[in-house]
This record gives sequence, structure tokens and C-alpha cells, in this order.
Amino acid sequence: MPNIGPTEIIVVLVIALLVFGPRRVPELGRSLGKGIREFKDTLSSDATDDEPKEEKASLPRG
Repeated sequence: MPNIGPTEIIVVLVIALLVFGPRRVPELGRSLGKGIREFKDTLSSDATDDEPKEEKASLPRG
């Protein structure tokens, strides 16, 4: 996997600024941060959901 240095990050940010404009870049950053946060929350909640649930096993079937 290639290493990403500060020069590459600056180039990507300049290209994003040129493509989306100065008004949309902060909005895109917030959306990206929110998506990453939701992804991490989903991963952490799935790790706790791996435990077997006793409630479903005790329900009568009929």
C-alpha cells in the first residue's frame, strides 16, 4: 500500500477546492466526518451484538 504524505493530501484538497468550490468543501467535510462516525458506531455496536440473546430462546413457539 502506498504511503500518503502531506504533499499528496494538499494536492487532493486543492483539486477538491477547484472541483466543488469554496462553499461546498466544508459541507463535504462535515458529511464525510458524519459518515465515518456512523460507520465506527455501527462497527462498535455490532461487536457488542455478537453475544447470544436469552430472550429469543425463552419465547414459546406455537
